[in-house]
Amino acid sequence: MIFKYAIWGVLILSSLMLVMIVFRSRGGGRLVASLGLNIVVAAFLLYILNLLSGYTHIELPINTATLGTATILGIPGVLLLIGVKWALL
Repeated sequence: MIFKYAIWGVLILSSLMLVMIVFRSRGGGRLVASLGLNIVVAAFLLYILNLLSGYTHIELPINTATLGTATILGIPGVLLLIGVKWALL
């Protein structure tokens, strides 16, 4: 039981230290804002793709894997996810 609390304490402490390091640098806030904007755009893109699934017959779930791929790679990432889905199914 004590080990569980120790793990949580290390996790919280390391997360706080990471946040301090990111915001201490000059471009840290800009980096977080840019990443947040990319996540919102990727989620919106996946949502629009799922709304149009009646016409395109393409459905991609919005989960951490698809959202992360769409966030990092953008539109080519969404096309990659569609290609992987078509190849596997």
